[in-house]
Amino acid sequence: MTIATTRRADERRISPVFLGILAVMAVTGWATWTGYAEQPGTAVFLFVTSAWIVSLCLHEYAHARTALHGGDLTVGAKGYLTLNPLKYTHALLSIVLPVLFVILGGIGLPGGAVFIERGRIHGRWKHSLISAAGPLTNVLFAIVCTAPFWLHALDGVPADFRYALAFLALLQVTAAILNFLPVPGLDGYGVIEPWLSYGVKRQVEPFAPFGLMFVFALLWVPSLNGAFFDGVDAVLRGLGVSDFDTAAGWSLYRFW
Repeated sequence: MTIATTRRADERRISPVFLGILAVMAVTGWATWTGYAEQPGTAVFLFVTSAWIVSLCLHEYAHARTALHGGDLTVGAKGYLTLNPLKYTHALLSIVLPVLFVILGGIGLPGGAVFIERGRIHGRWKHSLISAAGPLTNVLFAIVCTAPFWLHALDGVPADFRYALAFLALLQVTAAILNFLPVPGLDGYGVIEPWLSYGVKRQVEPFAPFGLMFVFALLWVPSLNGAFFDGVDAVLRGLGVSDFDTAAGWSLYRFW
């Protein structure tokens, strides 16, 4: 009994890797706020990147934690509850590629997902909630990042920190919108999949591995890209974040 209890505790203990990323976010956030760094863009880059990785970890954790309560007791043994990004089934898709997309294009493209043993989970609503839990974490992260804007509490907030928060909020909004698209392979499709007929799911299943690439390819189409970011900007403006704030944050982030 003691061994089993100890094992469960280890499976849920926060990983030192995640704590290290969190420490980088805290230190560089402080440097951005105080203007301590000689090159403010460097501090903003490290702050936003580490905060983005933290949000990715929380995104995957939300999937795993919801699956645990839904009936998949194997997520703990897989290390998903430790918030360690190195434990994900597709660390490349879940962490590396999303970070590269941020650095190269300033877009919060969703990554891969933790492996959930769906056969252990019964009930369509549970399956839908597991898929929705990840992008809902991005929505919550966006609300937190934009809180100073929509609460009109920006007095005393340094400009660089304000711009960094605005750009980080943009990443969260783009990630939430893209993840909720009903495209095979993305969480949005996972939300509706339990409600589809068996025949439809069989027809769609072969396309699931290419869903992310399909979305990425569509974003290269200028008209679609413009319409997408117009929608993102509209959401951010509704949260009190101006186009100038996000543009300034993007400019600081690309300090090179």
